[in-house]
Amino acid sequence: MKIKAVIFDMDGLLLDTEKLLIRFWVQAANEAGFPMTRENALSIRSLHRSFAIPYLKELFGDEFDYVKIRSRRMELMSDYLSKNPLELKPGAVELLTFLNERGLHTAIATATDMERTRDYLQRTSVLEKFDTLVSAAMVERGKPKPDIYIYAAKQLGMEPEECIALEDSPNGVRSAAGAGCRTIMVPDLTQPDKELSEMIFAKADSLRDVIGIINKELG
Repeated sequence: MKIKAVIFDMDGLLLDTEKLLIRFWVQAANEAGFPMTRENALSIRSLHRSFAIPYLKELFGDEFDYVKIRSRRMELMSDYLSKNPLELKPGAVELLTFLNERGLHTAIATATDMERTRDYLQRTSVLEKFDTLVSAAMVERGKPKPDIYIYAAKQLGMEPEECIALEDSPNGVRSAAGAGCRTIMVPDLTQPDKELSEMIFAKADSLRDVIGIINKELG
């Protein structure tokens, strides 16, 4: 089926923010007395709260207050970004320009809430590059379930099979591939394991490399 659109994850894929989310999840949890490690935080990348809460309670006990600790993580992140610029991942502008020139539609499908999504994209001057924005709050089940990619494709007026999905994390890959999108993984903090390698259409080392993969598909 002909490719008509590209759906982007945001944190860790388009924006170089995943490393900050990991850092501040660990800091917030440890401040609250829970020994969260970097590996623990990596496992909840893009994971919807309905799945993250029981997972973290299983790790740290029922006393783990997800809402309170997440709020502290957001506070730490906000404070950091008030003093430091948001950074696009290398090749982001080139890829978005290429997609526009080739007439492909674009969307964001993110676990981040819509207010912060718009703010981050405005601050990095790419908001106008996207036809639609979709957050996990708009669907019944967040990542790793496929709902958000199915909904994003629908908002673009397309079937998931007509869309390429760009993801950096395991939970995001599972969501996009489960929806039926041709999924390109652009690893950020971890590489795909055997399970993920069987799900993805391709792996790219950077967003610049995605251009060549998509160009080949378009013919």
